[in-house]
Order: sequence, then C-alpha cells, then structure tokens
Amino acid sequence: MSERLHAIYHVRAEASTIAVRARGIAVEQSVEMPLSAIEDSSILSDIVGQVENITDQGNGIFTVRIALAAVTIGDDAGQLLNMAFGNTSLHDDVVLHDILLPPNAFPGPKHGLKSLRARCGAATRALTCSALKPQGLTPDALARLAARFARGGVDFIKDDHGLADQEFSPFATRVGAIAAALRAVARETGRLTHYIPSLSGDLDTMRRHARLARDEGLACIMLAPMIAGVTTLRALARDFLDMAIFAHPALSGAARIAPDLLIGKLFPAFGADAVIFPTYGGRFGYSQATCQNLANTARALGSLPIPAGGMTLARVPEILDFYGMDTMLLIGGSLLDAKERLTEETGRFVHAVATH
Repeated sequence: MSERLHAIYHVRAEASTIAVRARGIAVEQSVEMPLSAIEDSSILSDIVGQVENITDQGNGIFTVRIALAAVTIGDDAGQLLNMAFGNTSLHDDVVLHDILLPPNAFPGPKHGLKSLRARCGAATRALTCSALKPQGLTPDALARLAARFARGGVDFIKDDHGLADQEFSPFATRVGAIAAALRAVARETGRLTHYIPSLSGDLDTMRRHARLARDEGLACIMLAPMIAGVTTLRALARDFLDMAIFAHPALSGAARIAPDLLIGKLFPAFGADAVIFPTYGGRFGYSQATCQNLANTARALGSLPIPAGGMTLARVPEILDFYGMDTMLLIGGSLLDAKERLTEETGRFVHAVATH
C-alpha cells in the first residue's frame, strides 16, 4: 500500500445513496474511469481512492473520508488540489472540508509569526496593519497616504489587493515612491513601517516585481493564491527565501473548499508566512468557529493569522480577546474614513492594540 493522504468531504445526499456517492468520489478523484477497465492489480490496490469512513452529520449532510495515493501528488501544490477536489468541485453537492497531509509533504512558511514580530520589535503584543486605497490614486498620492499611516505608528502597510501594474499606478513607480516615503518617515521617527506590495500578472512578472521590491529594501510581498495559482505561491516562496509572503483570500470563496482548510492550512503549507482572512462580524459571513479554527490551524503551521474585512477601531478589544496576541489586526477603510485625522486615528489603533 502506498503512502496516503486523506481527503474529507461534506456531501449532501440521501442515506440510501451516500455509499454509492462516496465510492463515486473516490474513483473520480483518483483514476476517473470504470474500475472494470483497469487490469493492473497494483493500480486497483494502491492508486484507486478508498472510502475509509462515512458519518451522518444530520440534515442530509454526510462526512466522507477518502484515502488517496500520495504518489499521485508528489510535492505539487496544484496537483494536490486537483487530486483532492479537481473534478468533484464541479458537483454542487460536495464541499472539500479537510485534507490530512502526509508528514513533511510541503515545507510550510519560512518566516511566519516569530520573524514578523522581530521586524517590528514586538515581542508579545499583536501586530498592526492597514491598507492603501482606493484604486485610481497616483504613486505619489499613495506614498503620501503611506507616510500618514506610518506617522501613526502602524507596523505594516499593504497594497489594496486591487492595486496592480496599472496605468494610473505602475508597480515600479508605486513601490519606489512608497518605500522612499516610509524610509523618510523612519528617519523622522526612528521606526520603520514595513510595506507589503501586491504582486499580480504571470509568474515571470511576479518574479520581476518581487526583485524590484527587494531592490527597494522591502522584505514582504503579497499575492492572492487562488488568482495567481497555488503553484505560483510555492515558486515565489522557493525563489525569494528572504521575503515573507502574505496570502490574500481573493477568489477563495469560489472553490467550495472550507476556508479553514484552504486559507488556514493549505496556504501556509504552500509557503504563506501570513494569511489574511475575513473575520466574523464584518463584511463577510464566516462564523466564529470557522475563524477560530482557521487562525489556530495557521499558527500551528507557523503562519501569522490576519483577521480583516470590515474591522473597526471599536472592535479591537473584542478581536484581541477572541484571537489572542499572536495575530495581526488589519484595519483599512475604517481608518481611511478619518480623512484629515488619519494619522491620529491610526495612532489610536496602534495604542489600543499595544495597551490591551
């Protein structure tokens, strides 16, 4: 028997049909053909997916655990998603709930919480972050905005994920202007706010832009793995060992993969040092249980959880009590709404986190 990974699905079905449905998923996600047509006994025993367990969760939902041959995946992140959920994702009665990976199947993050804390000189408190918005601003305008955030004392500033290599804000010009502005503020205050530019485009473009960011003295980059591809995340993690990678959740809701699995486990396993996710009670619908499990799973793999999505200054104590201090809080639009008082409101955010 070859080494196995275990995919766990939530399947909507009638009790009378779930056994057949489970076997169908096992075949679909392994050999994708009639078993009667397979003459090689080793393929039947070692490669064909095996239904290990079916549990009735009630309300017409069953948990199905299937063992898949690890040799069909190797160390390819994209192939892992393909073998675990490629064809079955096309059936709207199935959600990929979890994947139990073989030990050391993927390398995990290189930097993570400890390294990001060290960059900020923050031994125990939660970290702080905000975002540069909206799209349409020029590089100089974004640089001025970044400087105002930095004077408020925030640890990190990231690009809005919609910022790309656009005519109104070319990547190289934007990154150079913002990095220079943050260095200037650091000379005034003695404290550097770290900038996280958002990468977009194909892998060659992302590599070129990551090198530009590194040349500007930056040590962090961000991408959306479900848009760029999880293999791109792995490639950048391998090629830029000195840079921390932040994973953005854009398009993560389109795959019917449980968010605590996709964002909390797989993104870190593929090399994300920090994972941004929509927290409960904001603009998105994740439950408290999903958010807690996602954050705990990410931390267990060495990645920093970053709850976001409709965060406000008033919620800082609640969010810190819920997630604990091994967290980065991201507040974007709520701070920007302060307008001319942006630096002061950012300072209030930083103080609220530091003194909680």
